[in-house]
Amino acid sequence: MKVRSNQISEQIIGCAIEVHRVLGPGLLESVYEEALFFELQQAGLNVEKQLPVSVHYKNNKLKTDLKLDLLVENLVIVELKAVEKLNRIHDAQLLTYLKMKKLWLGLLINFNTPVLKQGIKRLVN
Repeated sequence: MKVRSNQISEQIIGCAIEVHRVLGPGLLESVYEEALFFELQQAGLNVEKQLPVSVHYKNNKLKTDLKLDLLVENLVIVELKAVEKLNRIHDAQLLTYLKMKKLWLGLLINFNTPVLKQGIKRLVN
């Protein structure tokens, strides 16, 4: 699972770099999400966007769900941002999603950077 997750993360990063190369920084997160979703599908990956995740509190399912930006191959969660700077809360958000889905690897990608490599963080559960 870890080897496959790492392979997928490399493909995701390659697709994200292509999106950033074409669109550049300064757009809304939703634009990058649509473009990356398209690129990942073109790469032949199984990808779901805005995937609802149930939240349970003390054995009760809450009436609200969380939404994952992207789930790739049911192995890697991709949380997208278009912000000036990534903060610890963004890390915490992705780590919480990984725990809730019982997954190992997530990518936090901030498209609002001059060079996308500066906006990519790998987080493991």
